[in-house]
Amino acid sequence: QVQLVESGGALVQAGGSLRLSCSASGRTFSSKTMGWFRQAPGKEREFVTTISRNGGSTDYADSVKGRFAISRDNAKNTVYLQMNSLKPEDTAVYYCAARPDYLGPAYRSWDYDSWGQGTQVTVSS
Repeated sequence: QVQLVESGGALVQAGGSLRLSCSASGRTFSSKTMGWFRQAPGKEREFVTTISRNGGSTDYADSVKGRFAISRDNAKNTVYLQMNSLKPEDTAVYYCAARPDYLGPAYRSWDYDSWGQGTQVTVSS
């Protein structure tokens, strides 16, 4: 497992942008598929996006396609989530997660074995 720490959450107006970061400890980051999930109050945690260990493969939830972009820098042990054209419905706690890359991509929270503590994103209308 890796230790994950998210940062970059903030209060932003609708239409604005934010970039979240997730820093990982340990030497195994480059072997991990990384994902971002989010959880709004009273709702289940939902998949947002995922990226393969070398960044060559990504996938997104329909709700964020064309607005969000995931990327990673293995030299810095960091994965990023660029969020543009934010909407009030994007308000949630955002979590990054990791799983062994050899298992392939995953879209369910229980498929990931390492999680950060989350960072709050609030989008005002």
